[in-house]
Amino acid sequence: MRDQGGHMGLAFHKMHGLGNDFVVIDRREGGPIVTKALAERLGDRHRGVGFDQLAVVESDPDADARLIFYNADGSPSATCGNATRCIARFLMQETGTDKLMLRTERGMLDCEDAGAGMTRVNMGAPITDWADIPLARETDTLQLPIEGDPVATGMGNPHCTFFVDDAEAVDLATRGPELEHHPLFPERTNVQFAHLIGPNHLRMRVWERGTGITLASGSSSCAVAVAAVRRGLTGHSVTITLDGGDIYIDWEEEGVWMTGPTAHVFSGHLTEAFLETV
Repeated sequence: MRDQGGHMGLAFHKMHGLGNDFVVIDRREGGPIVTKALAERLGDRHRGVGFDQLAVVESDPDADARLIFYNADGSPSATCGNATRCIARFLMQETGTDKLMLRTERGMLDCEDAGAGMTRVNMGAPITDWADIPLARETDTLQLPIEGDPVATGMGNPHCTFFVDDAEAVDLATRGPELEHHPLFPERTNVQFAHLIGPNHLRMRVWERGTGITLASGSSSCAVAVAAVRRGLTGHSVTITLDGGDIYIDWEEEGVWMTGPTAHVFSGHLTEAFLETV
């Protein structure tokens, strides 16, 4: 295929939120269907482009756009908070608006320009019922029967949060994959380790299902904030320091708002030769 600029191949954008990086493919005007095989090839940082998540932008009759997400292993994901913020910023700049609505499997998400280069997204109400997260059996989601006494939270995807003395001391490369595949989580889980570093201020590290260690995660940040409130560790407005920087979470009556910076790094084209190998 040839785009309007005369390039052959498939156009894409590379973006990141606090180092949590994405490939974004805009299909609002058509183009090849993105498959699991294409997502997996694209996610290879040596033979593809590389990303933590792939986001596909589709047209939607009732929203400004519809977003579809894939993890780096090609598996689908219902939501991706930082990618949603990045795409919201991109679309707001494109349209000249400061508010818009994006549809994901999580539902309709309100997005706003928060000023000073920051973008704010309402990730919806947290899920705390065991069956909806989901867990494999009826369990108290505030105190899971897993060593370390973690909390389970759903943000459209499942999360398992451990509050520890020192998140830096955790062997995340070992603990992360073990916990991602814990039998209590039939759809696997994102895993976070966090500790309190000040009033309403948490340090958090994350292992994302289907991807691995990432510098940041928006939905994980929302889940950690919700878990901290439920445990009585913080108030409803929390700063979370990730490996990639700070993100700001506000658990309000209408949902969990996430605010942080975004970056559009570059745009490019996948060659036809690459696409033929998928």
